[in-house]
Amino acid sequence: MDLKLRGKVALITGGSKGIGLSTARVFAQEGCDLGICGRSSEDLAVAKAELEGLGARVAAIKADVCQPNDAAAFVDGCLEALGGIDILVNNVGGSKGAASILQASDEDWESTFQVTMFQGVRMARLAAPHMKARGGGVIINISSISGWSAQLAGSAQYGSAKAAVIFLTERMALELVHDKIRVNTVSPSSIQHTQGWERYRNQNPMSYETYVRDGFPMGRLGNPEEVADVIVFLASPRANWINGRNVPVDGLEQPVPVAERRPW
Repeated sequence: MDLKLRGKVALITGGSKGIGLSTARVFAQEGCDLGICGRSSEDLAVAKAELEGLGARVAAIKADVCQPNDAAAFVDGCLEALGGIDILVNNVGGSKGAASILQASDEDWESTFQVTMFQGVRMARLAAPHMKARGGGVIINISSISGWSAQLAGSAQYGSAKAAVIFLTERMALELVHDKIRVNTVSPSSIQHTQGWERYRNQNPMSYETYVRDGFPMGRLGNPEEVADVIVFLASPRANWINGRNVPVDGLEQPVPVAERRPW
């Protein structure tokens, strides 16, 4: 299926590895040009070479979008290199500090919301005027099933921030609809080959196996490519009648017994 994306410019935060890089690959295969950012120059260089090998023009910019100056520099650098913005994927997210509610400080909570939600608001604010100038665009926010389902103990900060992303998406869609900018959320479940899950599997192999066995009817975690395909479809004109929605990509993940839940 032709997703009608050829010639579009897609910006992906955290686009040098994991779900972000998998998403960039699919956009490149669909004929898009790409702006990616990350905090590692080495990862960015490797990703840029791979994506250019797929035929895309690529602006790979070292930036931490939690820092306002870095976020603005990323957008400005992409505009200079690629000429505009049609799509923004707010892929950056995570949890900071102590996991336990009783141990986590105010700073831990604030940092988690900064990296998971506030930076997405900032990026949308920076990118949307340039989308409007080109006649419209698409913003995809990456949340998680943790935003509505109690999966693991010790994930209150992360889940609360991801829930905020889902709520934000609907309001953002309502505000931007008259500028012909669609906004949707993609909410993955547990995805293999991501840093958190690789660490959890290595440190808690028996608990990990129990979690996969009891939590996933399909008998496995998802993979980044399965999430990337949904993101790119939602960013395409083929999904023009989907707006302000949260789309789970979760393999029907089920909550596991409380006794088997573990913090990171």
